[in-house]
Amino acid sequence: MKKAKLVLGVLIALVVVLLGGWIWGASGKGTLERALEASELSNDLLEARSSVLAARLDLYSVNFGDASRHLESARAQLGRAEEQLKGLGRKDDVKQLQPALAQIDEAQRLARQLDPSANARAAEAATIIDDVLGDKPTR
Repeated sequence: MKKAKLVLGVLIALVVVLLGGWIWGASGKGTLERALEASELSNDLLEARSSVLAARLDLYSVNFGDASRHLESARAQLGRAEEQLKGLGRKDDVKQLQPALAQIDEAQRLARQLDPSANARAAEAATIIDDVLGDKPTR
């Protein structure tokens, strides 16, 4: 009987120690995951802005082919950022990015037509991305 109580006490102590270790290890994980998600989002937005600005330089240099490639890259990066914003529940920022994507599409269409006014559309997209980058999460 004493041996059974001792074994049961050791098992209970082991479960308590394992549970405590798991809780202690998981305590900072949520904060780190949120910080990682925020940095990945910021990185995608910065890369998208960089691609749009590179496209503007190409448009200024009358290099419409490279401008179109940079705008395509910006669209892909904004698409990733949009998915991350949806995952974070930042619906207002998702709505704010929609005009930027539309401006990028329009700039790319104009660049394919060799129209220098594509630069103005790209500038508007860069401004919108800057606005989203400037917003801080309200959580």
